[in-house]
Amino acid sequence: MRIKIDKENDSLYLSLDEKSVAVSEEVKPGVILDFDDEGNVIGFELLGLSTRVPADTLKRLEFETT
Repeated sequence: MRIKIDKENDSLYLSLDEKSVAVSEEVKPGVILDFDDEGNVIGFELLGLSTRVPADTLKRLEFETT
């Protein structure tokens, strides 16, 4: 899993798998899901990041497993 924040494009991308993207679908404005050729979600992109997430929140990453 990989998270990339692109400050220039004001976006966040969360990659769940290294498979090739077959289809991308904007499920809500600025929220894009990437699917592999089997229909599995393999990535998530959030556009307009600075308007959706407070700047202080972007400065830290919390990781939780149960």
